[in-house]
Amino acid sequence: MSERPHRPTSSELITAVLDEGTWQSWDEAPLAVAPEGSPYAVELAAAAEKAGTDESIVTGEGRIGGHRVAVIAGEFRFLAGSIGVAAAERIVLAFERATRERLPLFAAPASGGTRMQEGTPAFVTMVKISAAVAAYKREHLPYITYLRHPTTGGVFASWGSLGHVTVGEPGATIGFLGARVYEALYGQPFPEGVQTAENLFAHGLLDAVLPVELLTATAARFLDLVLAPHDGRPAPDVPKEPLPDVPAWDSITRSRNTARPGVRALLKLGATDVLPLFGTGAGEWDRSLFLALARFEGTPCVVLGQDRRGEQTEAPLGPSGLRVARRGMRLATELDLPLVSIIDTAGAALSKEAEEGGMAGEIARCLAELVVLEVPTVCVLLGQGTGGGALALMPADRVISAQHSWLSPLPPEGASAILHRTPDRAPELAERQRVRSLDLLEDGIVDRIVAEHPDAAQEPEAFCRRMAQAIRHELSDLAEAQPDERLSARHGRYRRLGRPSQ
Repeated sequence: MSERPHRPTSSELITAVLDEGTWQSWDEAPLAVAPEGSPYAVELAAAAEKAGTDESIVTGEGRIGGHRVAVIAGEFRFLAGSIGVAAAERIVLAFERATRERLPLFAAPASGGTRMQEGTPAFVTMVKISAAVAAYKREHLPYITYLRHPTTGGVFASWGSLGHVTVGEPGATIGFLGARVYEALYGQPFPEGVQTAENLFAHGLLDAVLPVELLTATAARFLDLVLAPHDGRPAPDVPKEPLPDVPAWDSITRSRNTARPGVRALLKLGATDVLPLFGTGAGEWDRSLFLALARFEGTPCVVLGQDRRGEQTEAPLGPSGLRVARRGMRLATELDLPLVSIIDTAGAALSKEAEEGGMAGEIARCLAELVVLEVPTVCVLLGQGTGGGALALMPADRVISAQHSWLSPLPPEGASAILHRTPDRAPELAERQRVRSLDLLEDGIVDRIVAEHPDAAQEPEAFCRRMAQAIRHELSDLAEAQPDERLSARHGRYRRLGRPSQ
């Protein structure tokens, strides 16, 4: 019989995660919720003696990787970490203080949910907790959650599910409905393996599953990324180069080379730090869309990129991939970070599942949200740019194209099949449809082209560094613009599309 893993108490967790000697408690005496001498008062006193804490929630501050942070930690030994009126008030007070003092917040719940001894008054405190989290996030402050064993019920359905980044403890039970409650209500056990951190990660509900000893480094990287201000220094531009007049079909052929660097290579070779995230946070994931927090030298940003490797090994871009992208848009807005979108797709999935999953609607929502996104935006045409799946990530303040990237409503073979009932005239159609980077530049669809010497597949490192420098320059330039002027300019550029130049 294997031993149960040790689950750290609130005190042990705080010691393990925070920089040594930095913990300071914020807690005052909890609200009185039981008449003196009552059975519930006796139960609370016994719980405090067992847990070594005066409530199921401990709050305070410390430092993670040198960053001052607010902390909310659950103590499961206090009445199974249940949240009553006093615990809820303590959580709200911590969020309010963190908001006033503009501190990032690290939350580590461990709870069976609402405290049944207090019933509905405790149950409805989920509302005020969620309101406090919403007010905190409106201030663009970063929130990371570590869901410990167990995190269930009203805790999972409120502050436990609202982090910008959500990590689970290995083997932790995480779920909404308690297994014992399910069995009592339905007369059969809840299916095994559903309410585990690993299963939730597999379904795109968690960004990672990490033991506590690896948590500090990840939390510190997150804080380094999102708290790093723009360094204010103008970034040097990539020198402009004369570009050869290459036929469109030549560029299309080059863009399909499996050795061509994709989004992962660009970030590995061109970014100074990358923290991958996973899934939509709403039960979906899609390997064809890569989401990460990243930094290009002194500029942090959210990156959402179509991943050619994911398309080749898993499946084409589906509606869930665009929902991952929309999570990235929300993150950029909530954290007040610029957004970099990277286009490299052979086209969105053409299938029954894609239709029923709302592909057209997701394309429409991406377009509508990106074109009005309040933060600075940069789009990179990195490789193939096929159809609505590519267009969904294009609206931006600045659009950069790799020399052999292209953008088309269909693969040229498909356009040829529609017009000529054969794919054989694809090269001719590609030329006529003005899909290549030089045509996109002339038509005002892209702002600049980054050269390839002669092909990114032949010089991946040098190309990725040039493209990263171009991204950094555009982000630096956009940081200097007034938001209202930048948004007005973005609206104007797309309003002018297709109109003859004056």
